[in-house]
Amino acid sequence: MRYFISFKNTFLLLFFLVISCGNGHQQKKEGTHTENNGVDISEKIVVGANQTNEYLPLLKNKKVGIVANQTSVLFKKDGKHTHLVDSLLGLGIAVEKIFSPEHGFRGKADAGEHVKGNKDTKTGLSIVSLYGKSRKPDAEQLKDLDIVVFDIQDVGVRFYTYTSTLHLVMEACAENNVPLIVLDRPNPNASYVDGPMLEMAHTSFLGKIPIPLVYGLTIGEYGKMLNGEHWLANGVQCDLTVIPVKNYTHQSNYSLPIRPSPNLPNDQSIALYPSLGFFEGTHINAGRGTEFQFQRYGAPFLDKNYFTFTYTPKPNFGSKSPKHQDEVCYGEDLSHIEAPKMVSMKWVIKAYQHCTDKPNFFRTSSFTLHAGTEKLQEQIESGLTNEEIRASWQKDLDSFKKIRKKYLIYD
Repeated sequence: MRYFISFKNTFLLLFFLVISCGNGHQQKKEGTHTENNGVDISEKIVVGANQTNEYLPLLKNKKVGIVANQTSVLFKKDGKHTHLVDSLLGLGIAVEKIFSPEHGFRGKADAGEHVKGNKDTKTGLSIVSLYGKSRKPDAEQLKDLDIVVFDIQDVGVRFYTYTSTLHLVMEACAENNVPLIVLDRPNPNASYVDGPMLEMAHTSFLGKIPIPLVYGLTIGEYGKMLNGEHWLANGVQCDLTVIPVKNYTHQSNYSLPIRPSPNLPNDQSIALYPSLGFFEGTHINAGRGTEFQFQRYGAPFLDKNYFTFTYTPKPNFGSKSPKHQDEVCYGEDLSHIEAPKMVSMKWVIKAYQHCTDKPNFFRTSSFTLHAGTEKLQEQIESGLTNEEIRASWQKDLDSFKKIRKKYLIYD
């Protein structure tokens, strides 16, 4: 089939091919508390979405569905960006509908908040929520599509739900014979593999497959692993194409230019998220209701003689009803520390040891789903140290690394 495009769309195509070299990253700035506003194109990391010449031929004359949110953008040389949906429509691609993950298409909903389907006011396209009544596209929603494109920024932590959305989208596409393209993006936590392994008895939307908390894969590599290990339902395999990131390795320092969700505002929060995210399964506030999400923790019932740092959570963007709203919380500020490239239990252990109401520290069912195992709570309650807990993960981590190696696209 000949690849034909009108004069107007040819001009637009050439324009976007020119800007496809325009994505890079900023160096991390310690202690910053503001959202990053641009990209340093001198670093020359090029995300999959910017490589239009690689995937436009696959979309030509096709009815296309897009799984996207606010991070699904093409970067320009001036540091600005254009949303993938707008770019494809401008290039004459027949985008038929949008599928949105947790937090919605524009990324404004609270964590765990169900998102209703609606229409995008800019394009008029219908939006199908994958975080509402259903989290998996059904046959009716896919029947008029020839192909689906998935483009969402991940942060490489198992209980961050975008990989679960990819999992279910791949299953749906496989079951309905619809090809899927993943436009890959760097993982800011890809330089290490760590944390407790998920046990299949504790699967949920916070973790669907037996992997450690931090898995060291981009979302494209993750999709390859789902296929290769037959981890989709009934062992189905998706017709998957990954558009890789250029000039990227797992050791690249990549600063996200757009916050991937409302409560991950900067590099520090993203780096500490693997460790402080465990507080989501407790009655401890992890900075929600402040501008330092996942950079502090506290509660009214932590020992105020031990913890001298205080803050008071208030409703804000991404957290309409934070834990301990309007209460003084005693805890610790981690916004200026050098975040470790590992999963550390020391802060959860410290909070538990200095809690004045230990029986009400854990929300046990939620903590188990976040950890992927009942063992972690038992280890903390029994007084194991951070080092002893981390050592207990090693055998499982070694086994997973052998699986992971088969699906690596990048060094």
